[in-house]
Amino acid sequence: MPLSVQGLGKSFNGRTVLQGVDFSVAPGELVAFLGANGSGKSTTLRCVMGITAPDAGSISIDGMALDRLQGRELLQARQRMAMIFQKIHLIPRRTALDNVCAGALARIPTVRSLTPLLFPAEVQQEALDCLDRVGMADRAFDRVGRLSGGQQQRVAVARALCQRADVVLADEPVSALDPHAAEQVMALLRELAHTEGLAVAAVLHQPDLALRYADRSIGLLHGSVNFDLPSTEVTAEHLNTLYAPDRNIAA
Repeated sequence: MPLSVQGLGKSFNGRTVLQGVDFSVAPGELVAFLGANGSGKSTTLRCVMGITAPDAGSISIDGMALDRLQGRELLQARQRMAMIFQKIHLIPRRTALDNVCAGALARIPTVRSLTPLLFPAEVQQEALDCLDRVGMADRAFDRVGRLSGGQQQRVAVARALCQRADVVLADEPVSALDPHAAEQVMALLRELAHTEGLAVAAVLHQPDLALRYADRSIGLLHGSVNFDLPSTEVTAEHLNTLYAPDRNIAA
């Protein structure tokens, strides 16, 4: 199992955000996290990625508990995970190819990583292959700032592929996209999971997208797992319970 999380807990200023969160993501699986605002969805992924330090719990990659690793071993384990954000962290003035090559920085000698002009030829070829896998090879030499939001998100996915990640975490990857682009990105994430054996976990604000594209859906309610089901088994009653906090605030 590439990703296994047990007993994840996190508090901010005395307020419990996550409590006893357990889940796993298998190779070839797309898992969606659903829940009302403040339910802990994004915090879960940020704790897994190491951006936010959890207060409790164990995070394992292929059976290796990250809290038992140190130094280079920990760095190598974390490099097997890549994260895609809602706010796309690309360099607008650089080309799509340059941005994707950045996914390989961890395995490039420092002197070769100082400027895109020095990226090794084999890294550039791998980046082109990654762009091809997400349908963006024809825009490789376009500046990212000239691409649409959906195209930029595809470049971000290609960068994760160039990182050679086994686990891809996507935090609201389609919330800023128009409906057509959102459908395309979700279809891409599902395809990469199913055809390339990646373990993909995505936080989504659109339950309809989760139920159509994700293999499993995990519902978080007040920082705990309310359900963990095949998406085909998630009912309207499940969703009504999950999003009740948002309706209560609106009322």
